[in-house]
Amino acid sequence: MFQFILDTLIRTSDLALIALGLSLVYGLVKFPNIAHVQYAMLGAFISGYLLRAGAPLWLAAGFSCVLIGLLAILLHHLVFRHLLRSGPAQGMIGALAVSMILIAAVLGIAGSAPLTYALPVTRALAWGGALISPEQIWSIGITAVLLVLFTLLLFNTSLGRSIRALAGNRELAAASGLNADAITNGVNFLSGVLAALGGTLLAMNTSAYVNQGNDLLLPILAAAILGGLGNPLGAVVGALLIAATETLVISFDFSDISFGLFSFVPVTYINAASFIILLVTLFLRPYGLFHREVNRV
Repeated sequence: MFQFILDTLIRTSDLALIALGLSLVYGLVKFPNIAHVQYAMLGAFISGYLLRAGAPLWLAAGFSCVLIGLLAILLHHLVFRHLLRSGPAQGMIGALAVSMILIAAVLGIAGSAPLTYALPVTRALAWGGALISPEQIWSIGITAVLLVLFTLLLFNTSLGRSIRALAGNRELAAASGLNADAITNGVNFLSGVLAALGGTLLAMNTSAYVNQGNDLLLPILAAAILGGLGNPLGAVVGALLIAATETLVISFDFSDISFGLFSFVPVTYINAASFIILLVTLFLRPYGLFHREVNRV
């Protein structure tokens, strides 16, 4: 049981920061930027190559986060802002094109081989009968601290109130004197930082690879939709539910109910289980679990 809890927290830390950033941007620009997961992939590669160049992990991750944050602002101004004037469908097509361009760029520069981080070899720690690596502990801890800091930012600072006001009613917020463009730039930068850090933490425990963003797309979208698109903290709860579902499916012994045909569900079917939960939830709550909070904000 304790191993299940740890595995769920590890998977949640893989998804939470990226899903939070995606939902945060959606609250302002009102379209799900599917290229957001490629920011995580790109950030993971940048951190990995800086590590191989001799930079310490904190510096490599920090530089990667700043670079991807600036890239998110740049793409918003050069691509998404113009396409969204024609509607969200054009924005989605643009996001798909940006996603494919970023994948092609990484393939051309880094190739298709996974990039393993140059980190010291550590032994897994035994804790309460469960195993967890030091890197996974760091991943969970950093994610938890950032979520607390983000919550304080959103609900206890003037910037957070401005973000919530702009997400709730853009026209009224602009008429009240808020600088909508500056806030949108700040939110895009923050979302890029969160994506790059999320991708780096994930690659730290596995490796950076070209399809990392594509593998994240379905669970990240599921987490954001489950929590109510535009509600960043709801997306974190959605990530927790998706992580718990995935962990349960791949660790449950089905031999008793499958008449011995199979014991465990292959990992390749993990996203299908998550979307079953999402589908059932949306039948009961069509706009996500926390849609009321989105309206209130």
